[in-house]
Amino acid sequence: METYTRYERARIIGARALQIAMGAPILIKTTNIEPIEIAMEEYTQERIPITVKRKV
Repeated sequence: METYTRYERARIIGARALQIAMGAPILIKTTNIEPIEIAMEEYTQERIPITVKRKV
């Protein structure tokens, strides 16, 4: 897993939670119903389909 800053991590989880709240399919099996909790679980299981582009 790539190392992200805490700001990148917050942005990734927040963006994914918004997608889930808007009806995007959930990529893991979970009993949670809160989009932010689902997004955090996807992040820890490395299932979030979001990447970060950094300027070099």
